Amino acid sequence: MKIALLGSTQSWYYHDICRAAAGRHEIVAVTFRELRSKVIVGPTPRVPPSSSLQPSASSLSSGGVDLLAADCVLVRTMPPGSLEQVVFRMDVLAELERAGRPVINPPRAIEAAVDKYLATMRLQQAGLRVPPTIACQTADDAQVAFVELGGDVVVKPLFGGEGRGIARLTDEALAERTFQLLEQLGAVIYLQQFVPHEGFDLRLLVIGRRVLGIRRRNPLDWRTNVSRGATAEPLEVTADLAEQALRAVDAIGACVAGVDLLPGCDGELYAIEVNAVPGWRGLAGALKVDVAKLLVEFIEAQ
Repeated sequence: MKIALLGSTQSWYYHDICRAAAGRHEIVAVTFRELRSKVIVGPTPRVPPSSSLQPSASSLSSGGVDLLAADCVLVRTMPPGSLEQVVFRMDVLAELERAGRPVINPPRAIEAAVDKYLATMRLQQAGLRVPPTIACQTADDAQVAFVELGGDVVVKPLFGGEGRGIARLTDEALAERTFQLLEQLGAVIYLQQFVPHEGFDLRLLVIGRRVLGIRRRNPLDWRTNVSRGATAEPLEVTADLAEQALRAVDAIGACVAGVDLLPGCDGELYAIEVNAVPGWRGLAGALKVDVAKLLVEFIEAQ
C-alpha cells in the first residue's frame, strides 16, 4: 500500500509511522506547498452543450508525486497560508476523496476542527458542555463580552494550536488594548470564559472507535499542553469519557483526532477542542502503547 503523508520528513511522526509500517507499506512525504492540480475537459474540447461530460482533475500531485496513485492520504500537518491557499488545499483533499482515496482526516473534518468557533458550535450542538464563548469582530463588542464573561477570559486565535497565541485576560485596560490590536489586525476576537481547574486536563486520542487517554498536568502554567511543559500521566478511559470523545469526533466528522476535555473546579467536564492532526508522542510514552502501529492498522482497514 502506498500512503501519501502530508507532512515533513523531518517530523518525528513521519519517522514513527515509517517504523510502524515496517516495510509493509510505502510512506511518501509530500507537502501542501507543492500541491498541484491539472484540470482537463475531455475527450475533446468541442463538447456539445448537452453533453454530460464534466471537467475533472486529471492529475493531482505534490512535488512530482502522483496523489491519485496513492492508496491513502494521511494529513499530518496544517501549515498557515493565505485564504486562497487554504481553500485550494481543502479543494484538492476533497477531490482526492471524491476520487475514492481515503483522506485521514476528511477535509470537512479538518476545516471544522481548525476553526475554533465552528468546532465549539459543533460540540455544543452535539450536547457536550463547552465554556461560555463569544466571538465578535470589534473591540467595543469584545469589551462588552469581557464584562459579560465575568472579567476573566481566555482569548484565542481562531486558527492555531498547542497553546500558541492564547492569553488569559483579567485586567480591563489590558483587555481593551488587546481587543483594539486584534481589531486592527482584522482578526475575529474569540473569547471563552476562564474555567478554574486543578492544573490538568484530559487528552483523549481517538483512532476509529478506539479511545486512549492521558492526563496532562502542569503545575506551573494554566495551559496544559505537553509542548508547554505539561507532564503526561496514564488515564483510565471510562465508558463516559469514551462516549464523550466519540461524540466529539463525530460532531467534527473526524476518524483520528485528539479531544481535549477540562475538568472544572465546579465539577463539570468541558469540551475545549478537537485536534484533527493530533500528536501522540507524549501519550505513547505515558501509556507504553505503539500508537503509530494502531494508526497504520486503522489505515489498512480503510
